[in-house]
Amino acid sequence: MEHGDCGSSRTTRKRKLQEEDGIWSFSMDDLNQDLLERVLSWLPTSAFFRLNSVCKRWKSVSASVSFKLACSQVPSRDPWFFMVDPHLNQSIVFDSAERSWKKLDHPPLLQRDSNHNSMPVAASGGLICFRNLTGNFIICNLVTGSCRELPPLDPTQQNQTIHAIVMNTSSNGSYKLVLVYGEFPKLSCIVYNSSNGCWEWENALSRKVDNSLEFDSDDDNAVYFLSKAGNLVATNMQRSPSKQYSSVITSKDGEEIVYFLSSSGKVVTCNLTRKCFAEYPRLLPAYSEYSIDIVECGGEMLVVLLSEFLESASLRVWRYDEDIRSWQQIAAMPPAMSHVWFGKKVDINCVGTGHQILVCLNSGELFSYVLCDVVTNEWVELPKCCVNGEAIEFMSAFSFEPRIEATI
Repeated sequence: MEHGDCGSSRTTRKRKLQEEDGIWSFSMDDLNQDLLERVLSWLPTSAFFRLNSVCKRWKSVSASVSFKLACSQVPSRDPWFFMVDPHLNQSIVFDSAERSWKKLDHPPLLQRDSNHNSMPVAASGGLICFRNLTGNFIICNLVTGSCRELPPLDPTQQNQTIHAIVMNTSSNGSYKLVLVYGEFPKLSCIVYNSSNGCWEWENALSRKVDNSLEFDSDDDNAVYFLSKAGNLVATNMQRSPSKQYSSVITSKDGEEIVYFLSSSGKVVTCNLTRKCFAEYPRLLPAYSEYSIDIVECGGEMLVVLLSEFLESASLRVWRYDEDIRSWQQIAAMPPAMSHVWFGKKVDINCVGTGHQILVCLNSGELFSYVLCDVVTNEWVELPKCCVNGEAIEFMSAFSFEPRIEATI
C-alpha cells in the first residue's frame, strides 16, 4: 500500500511539474488515424520519403487516400526548383525550405527509349510538363514519380512554330496546358484540359495595335551588327533549348494572359479571354547585347535583364506599368555580384515563384544560381550541387510545389 501511495505521489509531483513547465508528454501512437494523418500532412514534403521507414503504421499512412486529402488541405508549400542539366536523364531539385539539393528517382515513363531526353517545358502547382522528341507532352509528379502522356496534337498543329507553352492548375486539382503557335502576325492558341482529357479548342489571336507605341513590322527579322569587341552579332535571340518556350501565364480581372519572348527579344502579351495579342516596347535597343528572360511573381509578369554598360554588367528586374506605358525597375543585383559577369557572354534563364526569382547564369567560364527576393531586393547565391565530388552545371530551372496529392 505504501508503495502504491509513493507511486501515486511521484506521479502527482511529476504531473504538477509538467503543468508548471507547460509540457505534456504523449506518444504519436495515442493519435487516431485521422488525426495522425492530419499531423503528418503538415510535415515538409521531403519527410514523405521517410515515412515508409519509420514503422508499419506510418507506411500505411503514406499510401492512404485520406492522407493525400489531408495534404491537399495544406494551403501552400515551399517551392522546389527542378534543375535542368544538359543530360536530361536525372531529377535534381533544390528544396527551398531545407536549402538543400535532392536527387529524386527519375520517373519510369521518362526512362523509356521513346521518351529519352524529354525536355521540361512548363510547370504549375505540383506538376511538370515534358516534351519528348516526337513532340508529345508528358505530365509528371516528380514527388510520386507518376506520369501521363497526353493525346498527340493534330499533325498540322505539330508542324507549327510554337512560341509559348504554359500550365495553369486550379484548386480542384485539374490543370490546363496552353500552346501559342503560328507565324507573326498570325498566331493561334490551343488548350488541353485535364478535366475532359482532350485538347479542347483552337482560337486565332488578332493583333492589337496601340497607337501610342511604335511597332516595327520587320522587328522580328534578324539584324546583324558589330559589337564593341568587333564580333558580328545577330538580334535574333539564341536561347537555351530548355527555355526556348520561355513563357508565363497570369490571371488579372478574370482574364488569362500569356506572355512570351519573341525571337527578337520583345515581350508579347496574349489575352486568351479577348483572343488578341500585343507587344510591349523594348527595354533596350535592338542593337544592344543583353540576355533576357520573363518570370511570373506574385501574379504578375516581370522581366529579368542582364546588360553591360560603362565596363560593368548589371542584372535588373523590371515591371511594365500599364498606366504610364513604361518599364519600371523594381530590383537590381548588387554591383559587386553582377560585375563578375562583365565580358563573360552570359546566358540567364530564370523562374519565379511567390516573391522570389531563381536566376541561372551560365557562360563558358562560370556558372552560378542566385535567388532574388523582389520585395527586399536580397540576392543570395545558392551552394553548388556536387555529385561524386564534381559540381553540376544546370541550364535552367522550373519551380513547383512538391505535393504528393497532385494528380496527373
